[in-house]
Amino acid sequence: MSDSVSAFGAGGRHGGLSGAVWRPPPGKRGAFLLGRLVASGGRKLRVRRLGGDRAGEIRLTRFLRNGAVTCTEMLAEAGARTAERCVGRPVLAIQDTTVVRSHGGGGDYLHAVLAVDARDGTILGLIDGRFLQRDGGRRAARRAAAIEEKESFRWLQGADQAASVCAGASSVTVIADRESDIFEAFALRPQGVELVVRAAHDRSLDDGRALFAAIDAAPVAGRAELDLPARPLGTGPGRRRRTARLEARFMAVTLARPKHGRRAHLPAGVELTLVDVREIDAAPGAVSGAAPIHWRLLTTHAVACAADAWAVAGLYRRRWAIEQLFRTLKTEGFDIEDMRIEEPSPRNRLLTAALIAAVCIQQLVHARDGGPGPLRPASDAFEPRDIPLLEACCAQLEGRTQRQKNPHPRGSLAYAAWVCARLGGWTGYYGKPGPVVMLHGWLEFQARKRGADLFQHPPQACRHDV
Repeated sequence: MSDSVSAFGAGGRHGGLSGAVWRPPPGKRGAFLLGRLVASGGRKLRVRRLGGDRAGEIRLTRFLRNGAVTCTEMLAEAGARTAERCVGRPVLAIQDTTVVRSHGGGGDYLHAVLAVDARDGTILGLIDGRFLQRDGGRRAARRAAAIEEKESFRWLQGADQAASVCAGASSVTVIADRESDIFEAFALRPQGVELVVRAAHDRSLDDGRALFAAIDAAPVAGRAELDLPARPLGTGPGRRRRTARLEARFMAVTLARPKHGRRAHLPAGVELTLVDVREIDAAPGAVSGAAPIHWRLLTTHAVACAADAWAVAGLYRRRWAIEQLFRTLKTEGFDIEDMRIEEPSPRNRLLTAALIAAVCIQQLVHARDGGPGPLRPASDAFEPRDIPLLEACCAQLEGRTQRQKNPHPRGSLAYAAWVCARLGGWTGYYGKPGPVVMLHGWLEFQARKRGADLFQHPPQACRHDV
């Protein structure tokens, strides 16, 4: 069973519906929700729409309001599947936070940790997910609080969860952006876990210097060119495709423990390496409104030469995978920001379901070309019983020319991605299918799957409940 379906099934219990309706077997409402989520991909999340009809609406409402169904269970099951795929691999645990709904000076947020293969960028699955509410103001009070009392504690929890879920990996590196630049995150990192964090604060070093001035004075270690793909609006500042000329610096640093806050129990300093990668000689207008590249990356990895510095920058670039995941969750996919469920518990269950489904969509997008690494099995995102239907769809979609045939081995995730892309409207000739095309293709596949299930197992009328 795929991690998506099994994760949705966790905690589900059978409850009778009154009337002459067909009842699913116990524990199947979660799988039903997955199918409906996928079928509604690219459209707004509405329980009425997801259900398809009145009976389906009732099924999903009971599932989302069932106290026995917890986000923790759903995420734990997804994490267990991810753990299986991480064994023996160098894993990047990429974590970030996205807004679900903003109001006033705060809002509702979702924090996710995604497992990615460090070598080829293969999306291995979901490591963790957390919901938090942010209130405006009270900054001074938060500053004096212990890290466990702050919402920023989620960055430490994400690293701990990565160490646990990815325990069988050959290596684990946690990747995070500037919001994760927290002294405690470096001082309390889990054993065996490396960090690459984009620096946000011009911290004091143990020798009295300021961090940013120190790296600015360091010699240039090397120069390189980097091809930057175009970035659409809605995923940060839009940019045109361009080639950036970069230079790298690096130096060993010891961050001094901040004087404020409750940190007396922490070491007086933390030894790290700062890698500085910045764009030089940007042509006028080439950046198109976006700031030139400048990454200051604090890492626990050893950096002894320019090649090591570029390697650290390459790991940080993999962070784009979680930006794409959030894009699929939002306006380009499930549009979670427009969800109209006010009660936190059922809303979070539906958000968790959408998060797990969005990871599967991203797995398909990444697998569309076969990938530079070993082919992943279709079971990463599909059930074994889906394989015959995928093959039947493929036979129908393939044309006579070599360009119109599925180039990937049967049973691979790349094979399934080709089928979904074609079902989503991709012709095989122009460009590469993105998340929206994959969503539409999975919609069509799920519709065909439901039709096949109804043909093989027609619903039976049930007697009324007594």
